[in-house]
Amino acid sequence: MNDAKKSADVYSIKTKDALGVGVHLISEVGPEELLIIQRRVHEKMDDYKGYSFSTVEKRALMIFFDLAQEFDKLEEFFTVCTSVPKVLFGVDCRLYIAIGKDEFVPVGGTEAKSPICTSVPLEKEFKGGHLFIPIRGNHDLIGQLDFKPSGDVIGCFEIYNFNDLSDHQSLFFEKFVNRIGFQLHSKLLRRKGQEHLEFVRNLVKDVGHNVIVPNMYFKLFYNRLRDRIENIQKLSDELDSKSSGEIKNELNTLYAGLVSQFNEIHSHYEQTSLFLETLLRRRHFEEGRYIVEKRPCNLLKQIIEPQLERYKSRFEERGIRIDMSMGGVPDREVRIVADVGLISQVYANLFSNAVKYTREVVLHNGSHDKFTAYGWDHLKKFFENGWDGLKLNVFTSGPPLSLEDSEKLFQAGFRCENTGSEYGSGHGLFFVRQVVELHGGKVGYESGERGNNFYFILPFGPE
Repeated sequence: MNDAKKSADVYSIKTKDALGVGVHLISEVGPEELLIIQRRVHEKMDDYKGYSFSTVEKRALMIFFDLAQEFDKLEEFFTVCTSVPKVLFGVDCRLYIAIGKDEFVPVGGTEAKSPICTSVPLEKEFKGGHLFIPIRGNHDLIGQLDFKPSGDVIGCFEIYNFNDLSDHQSLFFEKFVNRIGFQLHSKLLRRKGQEHLEFVRNLVKDVGHNVIVPNMYFKLFYNRLRDRIENIQKLSDELDSKSSGEIKNELNTLYAGLVSQFNEIHSHYEQTSLFLETLLRRRHFEEGRYIVEKRPCNLLKQIIEPQLERYKSRFEERGIRIDMSMGGVPDREVRIVADVGLISQVYANLFSNAVKYTREVVLHNGSHDKFTAYGWDHLKKFFENGWDGLKLNVFTSGPPLSLEDSEKLFQAGFRCENTGSEYGSGHGLFFVRQVVELHGGKVGYESGERGNNFYFILPFGPE
């Protein structure tokens, strides 16, 4: 038996598969790799002997390792990183995370109101009683982050309130921060993977809610189209028994119906294609989140009217009047830069809800009305940065929602008490909130005397 075979036998592990049948897993580590690893073990033994860490310092490393495994949430891990030096050595510290190339934000610290460093060094530095130690990620895994950090630095650890810093203390804290780096990079990648998976799950719901369910109407369109084609065939069979005038009138009626049906199907096809192209962009899957592609647009012509046209026949079927009393959206290039596909789906969700939940109300004069309305309001300096807001409203007549329901409207999976037998997944308004917040806006609800106003506010910035 040769040496390689002996090495493989040493690493042969007997286990059981799902059926309970014994199987062998052979390690792929060969004799050369085995020698390298064993040599590194001895080198680390010599290193730690040379470090001469005290009992408290060794205990700090062990406690940090144990707690880093125990506390699973990233925010809890940040607190563990700063709490261990504080409790065991009485020093204050702060953890910074890179959010872009050479851009860092504090994510945890032992003092809430202490000054925060605005410029984090990329190399170890001791200045004015503050020790800064960069946190470097795994070079082979850096490409999995959302950006390429300078020098593979994914964060920085600041320790302060030192009167003096010995070489031994500097070495210990450097080794401590090295352990933070390994755990931090692993946890960041894990969170990114979880967020990516959650995005895909939500995307499946978005496609189902905004594309697959509306596509059921294609069946209705084609059934109506088939009926009109059959009417043409019947008319052909009756040619001998009808006058030319009667035939001409019926042909005109059939022609007008076919043209109307064609336009409805074509409009539905265009919007379905837009939604699919928007939801299934390649970058969404690569980034694990919606990537907003903004451009200037005519809000009325490019977004609202196409969606209103899609739902027009359904409003008519349910006897819902379209009211313009809230003030129509201007027919011009408004100062909104938006993702046309995503904002179109926001209106599609709001109009779809309006079809399902608009109810009849009694007006002051005793007459009955059943209507939905859309419009806009210009809000001066609405956002914190001083930008104006464009408040876009979709109002439905009917009884106001309860306070409890109104507070949960935009949560995932929530459906109001008044939904009755109407089909719904509770995902539409959650999708609205997601898209609007991606645009830097806000969503909201207002109850009124005659019904309910669902609105969203988008930044309405300078030219």
